[in-house]
Amino acid sequence: MRDAAPDTARFLADLHELRRIGAFRTGVHRPTYTPDDMRSREWLMAKMREVGLEPEMDGIGNVIGRHKGPGRTLLAGSHIETQDEAGWLDGALGVVAALALAREGLPVDVIAFADEEGHYGDFLGSRSAIGLVTEAEMDAARHATHGKPLREALREAGLEGRPRLRLDPARYEGFLELHIEQGSQLEAAGMRSGPVTGIVGVRVWRIRALGQQDHTGGTTMAERKDAAVAAMRVLAAIDDQFPMLAGPRTTWTCGRIALTPNAPHVIAGEAEMIFQFRDLSEEVLDRLEERLRRIVQEVDRRDRCAVTLEPVSRAAAAPSAPAFHAAICRAAERHAPGAWAAMPSGAIHDAQWMARVMPAAMLFTPSIGGISHHWTEDTAAADLELSLRILHDAAREILAA
Repeated sequence: MRDAAPDTARFLADLHELRRIGAFRTGVHRPTYTPDDMRSREWLMAKMREVGLEPEMDGIGNVIGRHKGPGRTLLAGSHIETQDEAGWLDGALGVVAALALAREGLPVDVIAFADEEGHYGDFLGSRSAIGLVTEAEMDAARHATHGKPLREALREAGLEGRPRLRLDPARYEGFLELHIEQGSQLEAAGMRSGPVTGIVGVRVWRIRALGQQDHTGGTTMAERKDAAVAAMRVLAAIDDQFPMLAGPRTTWTCGRIALTPNAPHVIAGEAEMIFQFRDLSEEVLDRLEERLRRIVQEVDRRDRCAVTLEPVSRAAAAPSAPAFHAAICRAAERHAPGAWAAMPSGAIHDAQWMARVMPAAMLFTPSIGGISHHWTEDTAAADLELSLRILHDAAREILAA
């Protein structure tokens, strides 16, 4: 390992070079397995060779560059595909930063996980890399918007028939991921760096109300079984009761409401909502789940409509590995004294899955205006450089321990 500070100029140059692949306005449009996404993966493999790594792309699109030296290494990275018409740093920052660590001679394997953004599934790349994606799941997977089968997308991308990567945790000291905050907490507090205390757990639910589709004029209010009204009663109760049970950084969202038949002169016969809540504390998540079940049960009991609750998915909270987090905090204090703040991640990341098999930690850098998943996403160059210096120092400390 060289003693020199990381080459921040090369780091920024690589970030700007990558953003030109799939450029959209000031951001990037590089959805999973599209031609631009695959070009970005080939670009990354070429960069890995330049810094002395051995690159490989697996059958689900994961790209890994392995350090050639003996002994245990660190795994570092993120993802390089994007949401539609999105930002240039989400994911890409963590991969290019990992590449910069390898360029400095640190024993680091660099990884870009496939489909972190969920075009075809839930963290397909990182879950596959730890053995949690079955062939049956891949057979069933479809694109979230247009329904293309995952197998078809893999064939078109030239990945069909390739073996899938399986990480060996025994090779690694652990996993590090640098990421933009995707929020405004750091910027609002005047902070330049955010060592992540952990990634929140997420529980996602489907709430259905079944009523009676009928005419809006001919059906009296006393006769109605309006599924839309039943759904609104559930949301109103959540809004009233959740604040009393929440933690300081708990969030909850109804991201989708679908009415059937969703016509202006027809009483809704069915309403479906996708609802989620997030927190770093499993105790808080358990409290909210219990209350949600009680709310749905009570509306079902009192309303004319039948109301049901169905779990969709859950991801456990992933606290940062204490030794890794402490190393990042010490590096932040060296490079940004008094200008950093430890914070939880309200968004979920590949690190959440790596934490199941090895120590893992994250570092956030500010997002200008808190904007992400949009082409105006940006971070000041000085903050990007600072984040790399902090990550570099923390990685050196972890490897020397």
